[in-house]
Amino acid sequence: MTPRFSPLPAESDLTPVQVVPPRQRILAAASDLFYRQGIRAVGVDAIAEAAGTNKMTLYRHFESKDSLVAEYLRCLAGKSDVFWAHIQREHPDSPRQQLGAWLEAAGKDANDPQGRGCALANAAVELAEKEHPARRVIEEHKRASRDRLAKLCSDAGLKQPEMLADELFLLLEGARVCAQSIGADSPCCRFVRMGEAIIASHEK
Repeated sequence: MTPRFSPLPAESDLTPVQVVPPRQRILAAASDLFYRQGIRAVGVDAIAEAAGTNKMTLYRHFESKDSLVAEYLRCLAGKSDVFWAHIQREHPDSPRQQLGAWLEAAGKDANDPQGRGCALANAAVELAEKEHPARRVIEEHKRASRDRLAKLCSDAGLKQPEMLADELFLLLEGARVCAQSIGADSPCCRFVRMGEAIIASHEK
């Protein structure tokens, strides 16, 4: 559920047919650096270098670092949409199985030893300014994720679907933070089991 990014090769390393547009290279490089090192720790010089371009080109495609950050997070939110569409295709007639698939995927994400938690939650901690353009992206995505869970719980015929969605949402957010602060041996390793118990408590 949390995407991983790999820096794209510099344009000089590619044949003309393989050349990746500068905007795409910049966004890919920024996404990788922001996730691995943190938004505040990464400057536009480092992003331009990793993208095999320069600051002038970067600012031609993104008016500021803040707008680049917002686009980075917007792309992550879009990848979440792809995930939801996937579980619906895999289990088209069973909301209950879709919820189980969500739980399994969320558990893998929370316990990924190579992960650094939820990129959007990390960004929310770093970007304290409420007027930052990325804040709206984060808040809208988190609300949408929670609302999707509530609808899924309702469609699955579970009791108090709104409450269940809140419980599962908070469990995942907490598991991701716990994995970062304590490690693989933290309570996050029991995420799926705890989630199943919570869901069972809402069965009619």
